[in-house]
Amino acid sequence: MILRVYRAVVHEGQQAAFRAFFEETAIPTLEATDGMERLIVGWPRPEDPCGFSMIQVWRDLPALIAFTGARWQDAVVHPDEAHLIKETSVHHYEVD
Repeated sequence: MILRVYRAVVHEGQQAAFRAFFEETAIPTLEATDGMERLIVGWPRPEDPCGFSMIQVWRDLPALIAFTGARWQDAVVHPDEAHLIKETSVHHYEVD
């Protein structure tokens, strides 16, 4: 299994819009994707009010690539959310 840790920092004042995108689009899309085994969302805390995270557990690398495309090591940023995001990062780990 592949653990994918995604982090997004949104522009100040865009937290509500980004949360709505996560709840209405990103989470349902991921949960309906073949190969997605587990999804955990991290919402902002007061000390990091613009930081969001998403931990994804994928069945295997082919399932992840089927979702992300060939650039699986990069963040997937939907055009509807791109203007909300200041920066992203993605890290991958093997899960036994």
